[in-house]
Amino acid sequence: MQRFERLARIRSMDPYEDASEIYRLSSAYEFPWDFARALELALYRTYAVPSIGRLLAETAEFTDRPQKRYDDTALLLDAIVEHGFGSEQGRTAIRSINRMHRSYDITNDDMRYVLCTFAVVPKRWIDSYGWRRMSRHEIVASAVHYRTLGRHMGIKDIPGTYEEFEACLDAYEEAHFAWDEGGRRVSDATLDLMASWYPRPFAPLLRAGTLALLDDPLLRAFGYDQPGPATRAVVRRAARLRGRAVRLLPPRRAPQHARQNRQVKGYPNGYRLADLGTRPVPGLRACPVRHIDTSAAE
Repeated sequence: MQRFERLARIRSMDPYEDASEIYRLSSAYEFPWDFARALELALYRTYAVPSIGRLLAETAEFTDRPQKRYDDTALLLDAIVEHGFGSEQGRTAIRSINRMHRSYDITNDDMRYVLCTFAVVPKRWIDSYGWRRMSRHEIVASAVHYRTLGRHMGIKDIPGTYEEFEACLDAYEEAHFAWDEGGRRVSDATLDLMASWYPRPFAPLLRAGTLALLDDPLLRAFGYDQPGPATRAVVRRAARLRGRAVRLLPPRRAPQHARQNRQVKGYPNGYRLADLGTRPVPGLRACPVRHIDTSAAE
């Protein structure tokens, strides 16, 4: 297989009818490492919205059990990508996702914003640091994939195109990014989790490197000092050089899914999709967003 052969295959497909398959080829074959990092960043951005960061701090899921929460999120989202919306595994994953969200008081606007991060942040990351930019087919397919996921989650007023997802995300962040003590606690716990994946002596370096990849509005919302220009330049150049190196490698022949990522550490003996996710926390109100029954979803 030649380096751009799979891209040619993607371009031969219909980005609307074949959206989920295009998204699977892009995320599991073309950019598995980049999608994993970008989706981590997408979820991380949501903590800077006080209503989201505060709720996550109250549930203690990201502060007391960050590895499990990371694993469950990655495994549930990727089960849909790997097996499809209409598969038994996909329907089980969606039921688990909906069970979690209906347990808490989450507004439709916040739910839609989180969905926007999943659609937008990977494209922005890959265009900056990937071995090639995302094609128009991949961009459209990603928007269709997350629009479908949002519909299964009962989210209302979902953007119709990638550009609308992007505009929604930017407007929501401009209006809502702000300091919150709970959001900062969740952010610190997430940075500590990421550092724990590597040898302890590298932890301070990894934290500094991660902060250097964040934009100024995100840093201000969490109250972090801005990294120096030299640190930012070195870290971002290193990320771009990695992408250039990947471009020289042979294309991936086997898919790389979340369950295969070494960052997913919480289930060494396996897991059941139906058991993943959180359970209701006493004292927190139920989610007002209506979630549709996906047991018969196609």
